Amino acid sequence: MARQGGGAGEEEDEERAASEAALTADSADEEGRRGSSSSASSEAASSVSFTYTAPDDWQKVAIIKTCVSADVAAAAAPGASGGGEDDAAADRRRASEMEMMKERFSKLLLGEDMSGSGKGVGTALAISNAITNLCATIFGQLWRLEPLPPEKKAMWRREMDCLLCVSDHIVELVPTWQTFPDGTRLEIMTSRPRSDLYINLPALRKLDNMLLEILEGFRDAEFWYVDQGICAPDCDGSASFRRTFHRRDDKWWLPVPRVPHGGLCEATRRQVEHRRDCANQILKAAMAINSNALAEMDVPDSYLDSLPKNGRATLGDVIYRYITSDQFSPDCLLDCLDLSSEYQALEIANRVEASIYVWRRRGGAAKPASRAGAKSSWGIVKDMIMDTEKRDLLAERAEGLLISLKQRFPGLTQTSLDMSKIQYNKVRRVMF
Repeated sequence: MARQGGGAGEEEDEERAASEAALTADSADEEGRRGSSSSASSEAASSVSFTYTAPDDWQKVAIIKTCVSADVAAAAAPGASGGGEDDAAADRRRASEMEMMKERFSKLLLGEDMSGSGKGVGTALAISNAITNLCATIFGQLWRLEPLPPEKKAMWRREMDCLLCVSDHIVELVPTWQTFPDGTRLEIMTSRPRSDLYINLPALRKLDNMLLEILEGFRDAEFWYVDQGICAPDCDGSASFRRTFHRRDDKWWLPVPRVPHGGLCEATRRQVEHRRDCANQILKAAMAINSNALAEMDVPDSYLDSLPKNGRATLGDVIYRYITSDQFSPDCLLDCLDLSSEYQALEIANRVEASIYVWRRRGGAAKPASRAGAKSSWGIVKDMIMDTEKRDLLAERAEGLLISLKQRFPGLTQTSLDMSKIQYNKVRRVMF
């Protein structure tokens, strides 16, 4: 890194402080994007892992992939030689990794319940949790814009291949025509990857590689980082100057970016902005895949049974009064609500989403037969139509409010319905 000496003017100091603040925000955004991207992979894994063939097959495939990846990593390691000691160490490492993978796949097969009591979660949720834990292990301590260490990158790719190898055995049977040598044609059933896997998994792999390439682009960067409270002297002996940057208390552990006197050069600034824009597009693509995967899942009966009986009890008096008024505006309603924290925004999202299903479910419910003595048949039918139209209108307003809320909070975490879908995800298509 090229660092210039002291003696810069106030204008250079202000530009330099602004560059550091921008890099700090980019670093925090990158941390959030990694979490969202890992969430994307986890949700996709949970949504696509509905059916699979015999576990013994994909367990063997995973162990073979682990051994091959370990061999490739050992061959590519610097200083590797063909001595007997290195071969013995490699054999021990492969044996250790094979035992580790056997234990992990046994945990997946038992639904994370190693007691064998049958109280474990489904395989889809177990794989989703394993991917989330792996992401926390690899990226949880990466708080700087710098390349991922080679050993962590190899571990990420190797274990992701093992966890996703089950998708090789999730197929669907489709009719195809086969022509025999004598010219006769016969319709037979052939297997192919399930359509959502065929589309989503390659896309997620591509997004993952793009994120790793973005981090790799920060090698030999013009800026650097120091821990908060530490003032390291520059190479020329002069202390690096920066204006005090007030960071929020909940981010106290993040390192502080430092830039040369005068700020970043124009070329570096453009590169950082371009990579930030690319990361934003990757986040949007991953969230779109999540939304599509979750939308294809059925709403669990346990979630519907837990809903209140009416929309007022679900939303509360304030939101219900606004949403049933004649002059309804989602943006105006959100301006009147307390959305000072993500927790409060998530709570409102859960309530609004629950009200949608309350009104949709009750829209087709029949009226009690006791009203037949008070009104004619046509009056009862007319009241049913009016009530159904009103519930449909309220459900549409609630959907619009939920969309506006998610637009204001694009990084909102999973709602109760999303988590319920992932947890109680059942097989919807029977293969084989």
